[in-house]
Amino acid sequence: KALTRKPLLLNKVEGSQEVVNMAAIVPKEDGVISVSEDRTVRVWLKRDSGQYWPSIYHAMPSPCSCMSFNPETRRLSIGLDNGTISEFILSEDYNKMTLVKSYQAHQSRVMMILFVLEMEWVLSTGQDKHFTWHCSESGQRLGGYRTSAGACGLQFDVETRHVFVGDHSGQVTILKLEQESCSLVTTFKGHTGGVTALCWDPIQRVLFSGSSDHSIIMWDIGGRKGTAIELQGHNDKVQSLSYAHHTRQLISCGADGGIVVWNMDVERQETPEWLDSDSCQKCDQPFFWNFKQMWDSKKIGLRQHHCRKCGKAVCGKCSSKRSSIPLMGFEFEVRVCDSCHESITDEERAPTATFHDSKHNIVHVHFDATRGWLLTSGTDKVIKLWDMTPVVS
Repeated sequence: KALTRKPLLLNKVEGSQEVVNMAAIVPKEDGVISVSEDRTVRVWLKRDSGQYWPSIYHAMPSPCSCMSFNPETRRLSIGLDNGTISEFILSEDYNKMTLVKSYQAHQSRVMMILFVLEMEWVLSTGQDKHFTWHCSESGQRLGGYRTSAGACGLQFDVETRHVFVGDHSGQVTILKLEQESCSLVTTFKGHTGGVTALCWDPIQRVLFSGSSDHSIIMWDIGGRKGTAIELQGHNDKVQSLSYAHHTRQLISCGADGGIVVWNMDVERQETPEWLDSDSCQKCDQPFFWNFKQMWDSKKIGLRQHHCRKCGKAVCGKCSSKRSSIPLMGFEFEVRVCDSCHESITDEERAPTATFHDSKHNIVHVHFDATRGWLLTSGTDKVIKLWDMTPVVS
């Protein structure tokens, strides 16, 4: 029954001239803040007609690439294509924004911003391959770190002062921040494509990373066992991630327009390492590079495949079946060897995620857990508001 439930489209917010790079729901208000490639910052408030109209329309000197909004202080930090970060305070009625300060944080496009109220820090990553952090009170640069590539993923853990930076090389870097210095904790890599989004769950101490390789990896940072669970549910690059803490559900959105809601409250399994072999580990037929066995047995060499469930190297004949393996993260059907196919029960094939088509290429999402609303912004210049309570409850 739960799998037939769908998000309800509440409203469309249209009017931007270019891609809406980021947007956020204004808590306790029927409002949305958006920043766009058309250089505008807009605050949209819902009118009596049911439509959203801009109560603030502010033009910036450069395309707006990202933003961070803190509802408690109404502080809006905006990253620009020219490397500048500008900070504004919004009025209580959301009809006016006042510039507080601007600083040149990067040499090129700002990719991601986080405002940390507890530290009075503004963290940012840029296309210039730098992570920096500034004091939001003084505007002074406190420190920086050069990443291996431009970084799109940025998350911070207040308790440990660890920052997570995911970059285009597919690497995630963990740094420990002090007031004016940082130290490298570790780096890890699990994606074959660049990291496009990060999401941190401080309660379970789990990091989610989305990638241009269409996959998501759940890294169990707090478990200290090195567990990394793969989730495969998109047909194009994963663009944005959000986590519903109260129901332990991960929301992922992709360039394919898909909104996937993953149930993370199930016991998931790691995908096995792919084994190396010169011949099929089921029928012992040689693979095409194994000249000696081909000559000795007078058999034609075969192409190597791998079973996604056991990881064994197998030939096409011994892995002719397909199956979904949701607990391993494979919501779509994947290649499995014949014996594993027989061992997978119908219960094990039961989906652990729900799939929904947003009908637009999603660039960014924002989830308001108090109302169960999801905001999606896309390359089609449209912002959509969804009621996710039928799915995330």
